[in-house]
Amino acid sequence: MNTEISQNFKAEIERELNGILTWWITHTIDEKNDGFYGAIDNHNKVIIDAAKGLVLNARILYTFSSAYALTKKEEYLKVSQRAFEYIQKYFADDLNGGFYWSVKENGEMLDGKKQVYGQAFVIYAFAEYFKVSQDNDALSTAKKTFNLLEEYSFDKIHSGYLEAFTIDWNTIADLRLSDKDQNEKKTMNTHLHVIEAYANLYTVWQNDELKLAIKRLLINFDEHIINKQSHHLNLFFTEAWEVKSSLVSFGHDIEAAWLLQEAAEVIHDEKEIDNFKSIAIKMTDAAASGLAKNGGLLYEFDFANNHWINEFHWWPQAEAMVGFFNSWQISNDDKYYHQTLQIWNFIKNHLKDYKNGEWFWGINEDHSIMQAEDKAGFWKCPYHNGRACIEILKRTSNGSFSKK
Repeated sequence: MNTEISQNFKAEIERELNGILTWWITHTIDEKNDGFYGAIDNHNKVIIDAAKGLVLNARILYTFSSAYALTKKEEYLKVSQRAFEYIQKYFADDLNGGFYWSVKENGEMLDGKKQVYGQAFVIYAFAEYFKVSQDNDALSTAKKTFNLLEEYSFDKIHSGYLEAFTIDWNTIADLRLSDKDQNEKKTMNTHLHVIEAYANLYTVWQNDELKLAIKRLLINFDEHIINKQSHHLNLFFTEAWEVKSSLVSFGHDIEAAWLLQEAAEVIHDEKEIDNFKSIAIKMTDAAASGLAKNGGLLYEFDFANNHWINEFHWWPQAEAMVGFFNSWQISNDDKYYHQTLQIWNFIKNHLKDYKNGEWFWGINEDHSIMQAEDKAGFWKCPYHNGRACIEILKRTSNGSFSKK
């Protein structure tokens, strides 16, 4: 590996992280209604009446807390505190426990359902905020939310976690995370972010029940969610883990490749560490089948009808940077490092908005910008690209790249 290339890459990533977070500080803070705007378009125009999502706010909290831990920039901590206080004030359900899915622009509750995916991001973010603030309320709330998921969402018969509940934690007919999802009892996506959240909580709370939950989730992925033949992720399931989809999500494949390994490392389970390092390589290679000639990672492929979704969304590219880099650290095979650089070049050439800042949602097959999607919104947050930059920087030491 060329040392000059690696140093240039690191410097670019440092600048990128600063640029992303500066954009969020400059454009998303809602001085009128508190917190952050619900949506901003590609031209940095605020969509005033947009709903404010739990995921957006929790991801802002996580990203700025994590960035502060890395850089010690006080402005990042201030944004973290703002996000934490907003979530506690407007999203927390003091009557039933847990957090609402969305609120109106003025903070009034809009959708009170308990989507497990959203609860997981609160745990993830509150644990990260505790690391930089030592605010015991953050840690206490993360623990309580963990206990709620174990009480209501954990499937004591088949293992795994059920998707969603009503405001008071009863069964709900529509379990979907979004309109594009299938209405099934269990999904890969929720399980991935539950284990991500639990692993981060374990770094500040070494609880035996939490450790057991992480171990169970690793088993869920190994036995049910990761396809043994293709090493792609199965996406949707019945309660008893019957696979109900044929779709491949390349971004989730590469994201899971490194997050599952990280979870095994967090609980210091040597057997699972070895297992998920091996799995990480297999899943990375599976995800690489979605790499296009332009260097980007395609969105989805459906095995059932041999149909490609020839779009390049921002978040799979961000996760691919970390996933390929992680596989390089595991294997010493420089092809993974070159794939990291390839993805980064794609981002610079096609996704970075050099005029208005941040990254576009994505590009179409003809490389035109996807205009209908937000620059910031219910799903477009600083989490994927911000975290990718932070992860790359954390994986370097003393100015040089380090191996796991």
